[in-house]
Amino acid sequence: MSQTNNLKVGVQKVGRFLSAMVMPNIGAFIAWGLITALFIPTGWLPSETLAALVAPMINYLLPLLIGYTGGKLVGGDRGAVAGAITTMGVIVGADIPMFLGAMIVGPLGGYVIKKFDQMVHGKVKAGFEMLVNNFSIGILGMITALLAYVVIGPVVQVLTQGLGAGVGWIVDHKLLPLVSIIVEPAKILFLNNAINHGVFTPLGAEQSAAVGKSIFYLIETNPGPGLGVLLAFMLVGKGAAKSSAYGASIIHFLGGIHEIYFPYVLMKPRLILAVIAGGVTGVTVNMMFGNGLAGPPSPGSIFALTLMSTKGVGILLTWASIAAAAAVSFVVAAIFIRMDNTETTDLAAAQADMAAMKAESKGAALSSSKVQKIVVACDAGMGSSAMGATVLRNKVKDAGLDIEVINLAINDLADADIVITQAELTPRAQQKLPAAQHYSIGNFMDGAFYDDLVARLKA
Repeated sequence: MSQTNNLKVGVQKVGRFLSAMVMPNIGAFIAWGLITALFIPTGWLPSETLAALVAPMINYLLPLLIGYTGGKLVGGDRGAVAGAITTMGVIVGADIPMFLGAMIVGPLGGYVIKKFDQMVHGKVKAGFEMLVNNFSIGILGMITALLAYVVIGPVVQVLTQGLGAGVGWIVDHKLLPLVSIIVEPAKILFLNNAINHGVFTPLGAEQSAAVGKSIFYLIETNPGPGLGVLLAFMLVGKGAAKSSAYGASIIHFLGGIHEIYFPYVLMKPRLILAVIAGGVTGVTVNMMFGNGLAGPPSPGSIFALTLMSTKGVGILLTWASIAAAAAVSFVVAAIFIRMDNTETTDLAAAQADMAAMKAESKGAALSSSKVQKIVVACDAGMGSSAMGATVLRNKVKDAGLDIEVINLAINDLADADIVITQAELTPRAQQKLPAAQHYSIGNFMDGAFYDDLVARLKA
């Protein structure tokens, strides 16, 4: 694997780990966002009594959930408890919501208990297991919580304040739209969940707690840039990309599964300029009119964005930012697509065919008797891979094959005969499960790809 691929895989792993601490808890963030949108003094149904839930949730519940999840990722169930205990140290030692602190000390607590368990494995006398298990978490959790309170908490608070000042400077100088120059290309590399849930959700929660809304919730989640590209393919594209763009646009805009448009940009890399232009436009519109959302929209569907919009003209401003982003992205994408007169091909699908042919030439042709489990994997294990798994599962069932088809996050890959994922994520999947046969797909809804796979299995 090239050095560039190693770097890309490494960045994806770090980003995935950060987002993995937040994504399982998005429901809690949404609940907090809804409570904020409804009951704060400027909300839809102002209530001083019910608004009392806002501060405890953002200061205690959300950081504790992040720390618990981070500890669990590293040290399992015992690591989760240790992560939560440790997170209390940074919460109590600071006067700001400690999302960044929770992302640091939660995994630290899990790591400490994991290393302890490895040290004492097989050395505890029979009958003392429960005593050692309980007191080890209690003692080590106390130590890490004190460390977090005395040392890590103050450092993280200074760091958080510094980052907040930097972000404030960017906002004050009207430079926030330029963030799209980084965000949009990073999304295409499947870092969308890392950016949104690992960075913008915590930043947005802090801003929303202070002023009741946040523009950070509208940077990565705006479906406008991707919608513009898909509309351009629908109107001026050719071949399979044109015909598939209709369904992809519905899934993207209404379902909020943004990964569906990434392969269209990867097929014609110049289109990255289109989504950047759209992203800059959307952020500019929201910044000019002071628009923001009360909570994180997840997934980035028009329905979720509308639900999280603020009272008054907030919904109209949100729609306007999406429409403006889509219009600009469409114009730029249409120009580039028209300049390229060749029929659009699906590079990832071609790579998958090459991999299949290479496997056959080496005597590794597919056999339904050997294949018992197929995993359709994506970065988060939800959304796009779930849809792909459903399509393939139905085709496998119709073919009368007794093969299990499931969807997972790449980090959760543990056992599979065949792994299907998008080309940009295949290197990570190969590292995670090297013994499996790996196939790249451009579009998880590509029925022709699944038809070919099922035909090979039947043959």
